[in-house]
Amino acid sequence: MVIYRSTRGLSPPVPFDQAVLEGFSADGGLFVPDPVPRLTDARLQHWKSLGYVDLAKEVMSCYIDPEVVPKQDLGRLLDDSFTAFEHPDPPLVPLDKDGQSWILELFHGPTLSFKDIAMGFLIRMMDYLLDRNDERLSLILATTGDTGPAAAYAAAGRERINCWPLYPAGMISLEQEMQMTTVGAENVCPVAVHGCSNGGDDLDVVAARLFGDEPLKKRLKLSSVNSINIGRVLMQTVHYFYAYFRVAERLGDPLIFSIPAGAFGNFCGGALARAMGLPIQFVCATNKNGTLHRIFSQGVFAKRPLRHSLSSAIDIVVPYNFWRFLYLASSGDAELVNRAVVEFERDGTVQFDDALYDKLRYGVVSTSVSDARTLSTMSDLFQRTGYLLDPHGAVAVAGAEQCREKFAGDIACVSVATAHPAKFPEVIKQALPAGRQLPEAALHPSIEMAKQAATRLLTCRLEELEHRLQEEIETSLRG
Repeated sequence: MVIYRSTRGLSPPVPFDQAVLEGFSADGGLFVPDPVPRLTDARLQHWKSLGYVDLAKEVMSCYIDPEVVPKQDLGRLLDDSFTAFEHPDPPLVPLDKDGQSWILELFHGPTLSFKDIAMGFLIRMMDYLLDRNDERLSLILATTGDTGPAAAYAAAGRERINCWPLYPAGMISLEQEMQMTTVGAENVCPVAVHGCSNGGDDLDVVAARLFGDEPLKKRLKLSSVNSINIGRVLMQTVHYFYAYFRVAERLGDPLIFSIPAGAFGNFCGGALARAMGLPIQFVCATNKNGTLHRIFSQGVFAKRPLRHSLSSAIDIVVPYNFWRFLYLASSGDAELVNRAVVEFERDGTVQFDDALYDKLRYGVVSTSVSDARTLSTMSDLFQRTGYLLDPHGAVAVAGAEQCREKFAGDIACVSVATAHPAKFPEVIKQALPAGRQLPEAALHPSIEMAKQAATRLLTCRLEELEHRLQEEIETSLRG
């Protein structure tokens, strides 16, 4: 049976359903599966021809025991999760003629972001478990642009879930904001928070305080669907298998994934896929907020002031999923992780010793992509091929180009495109020649419809947020 342990090791392990509904472990750690299943070549060969949804059923069955969620129910939840997708099978777009460079488009869900893939499943799973237990949940999540719309859409109209997406006012695109504020569901209330000098990281601090108060967490029935939730990370392992089977010529061939990294949840999904036996390597592509680049290039996890970038969804200075990655890299050494967390919270920095640093960077190279390089990558690719990237996909493509010489041999690379370009028209205008109209690829009907819809949101300042949320949640539970 798969159980879920805390990265900090100070709370007892729990089953999948409890891990998903609680979000954080009671000790403030993040849940990780034990064991991580190691797949045989025969099993991988069987999976090779499966479409995305059927592949998701196989992968998720490795982590969700049928005694917890019957296999038939799991399959139904996954089928339902993809009904609103334009392409349940994510397109793979070649960037060259020799099959060495690809883009994996993960943005064909209802809110045009890769977050839809895991969020639709996670919230349906939560709703299923809540209905079985006759319970309700209050979801709090901080977003830097894409998590909020995906959560709002997936939670809309669910009687057992109330959802509060929190976002730093003025620090996400207008299109992302509209996707949250025009959902039109009584159980979804976005909160625009002013005064967030550190962007989404400030919101994470407030959320952590609320979750860290165990009596309050129980009274308000708090949980989260940020990538702190293990359900999100597990589901994000699937697209690494999916892309590998379609790009690698033979099972066992190495493959590189270049990932635009913010909170590091998508990367952790890849790390789990590698731990399961997929022979993959990674480019950790950051923007100028290079926290993760410092970890992998210098062995230092250090918090620095937030720098606003054109790839705003990954403007994160404390990538909380790194603690999961550290747990995996240290072979489940929860005591080591807990010491590092305490040190980081006390000093704002952790220096890893040489032995641990070597484990962290095994199969990983990293880079920091400037705004200028982001724009030139978008511009050059569009002018050469007519293909339009969003700024986060551009960070992945530029990161792959900057790191290509660090990999031995002719290994193919898949750059992960996490959002539709229609969510970032102002950045696209900067990338394309002055005066040029937005190309058709920069538009999407759902964004245009949102411009005409009524909005619903709360606004407050950061210093008011904790108290305001408690009041709003208590009112909703009484209703």
